[in-house]
Amino acid sequence: MIDPRAVIDDGAEIADGVEIGPFSIIGPDVKIGAGTVVGPHVVIKGPTTIGENNHFYQFCSIGEAPQDKSFNNEATRLEIGNGNTFRECCTVNRATVKDDWITAIGDDNWIMAYVHIAHDCKVGSHTIMANAVTLAGHVHIGDYAVLGGFSKIHQFCRVGDHAFCAMDSGVTRDVPPFVTVSGMPADPHGLNAVGLRRRDFSRQQIQAIRHAYRVLYRSGLRLEEALKELEDDARQSPEVAAMVGFIRDTHRSIVR
Repeated sequence: MIDPRAVIDDGAEIADGVEIGPFSIIGPDVKIGAGTVVGPHVVIKGPTTIGENNHFYQFCSIGEAPQDKSFNNEATRLEIGNGNTFRECCTVNRATVKDDWITAIGDDNWIMAYVHIAHDCKVGSHTIMANAVTLAGHVHIGDYAVLGGFSKIHQFCRVGDHAFCAMDSGVTRDVPPFVTVSGMPADPHGLNAVGLRRRDFSRQQIQAIRHAYRVLYRSGLRLEEALKELEDDARQSPEVAAMVGFIRDTHRSIVR
C-alpha cells in the first residue's frame, strides 16, 4: 500500500492499511491512522497527527510551518480527525505559540481544491469548504458550516455552527450560528434554512431560530437590547441559546 517511490522518515508512524502514493514525502513526528489515503506528490510534515480514513489528494501540503514571521521553529502541532477529504493543492499549517500551539481539524470535513487553513485555526466537523476558501490565522469554523468558493475569513473571526457563507464572501466579523452571509464585506442575508431542513431541524426549531434572527437583524434594536429581548427564548430553545451565547462571546462583533 506504500509506493516505493514515496519518501517516509523513520520517525513517522504509519498504521496498517494506509496507502501512500508515489513521490509523497512523510516527515518525522507524523502519525497517520488506519485507512488513510495519501495520494501522489503530497508533503506531510510534523509534528502532525492524522486520524483514520482521511484522503489527501495530490499536491497537498499538510503540517508545514506557519506563515508567521514570529515563528521560531517551535514544536507546535497540527491535529486532524477522521474521515476528512482534502482535495488537490490544499495547504494546512501548524500553529504558532500565540494560542494553544495547535491547529485542529475535526471529523468528516469536505475540503475542496486550493483551500488554505492557516496557523492556529480550529475547524469543527461536517463542514464544507469549496474551492479556494482561505482561512487566516486563529479562525474558528463551527460544525456543519458551509463556505462557498473563494470565501475569505479574516484572522480571529468565527463562523458559527450551521452558518453559510456564499461564494466570494469576505468575512471580517463573526458570523452567528445558522446565519447566511454574502458580499465583500459580508452582510447577513437570512437563515441557512435549506441547510437546517437537510439536517432534520424541526419546524418548531427553525421558527425559533427565525424569530431570533428577526430580533437581531430586523427589529431596529441595538445588539445588547436584542440579546436581552432573546433571554426568555434562549431558556426554552437550545438553538437560540447557542446564538445568544456565541454573540456574547464575540471579540470582533458580528456581521450586522
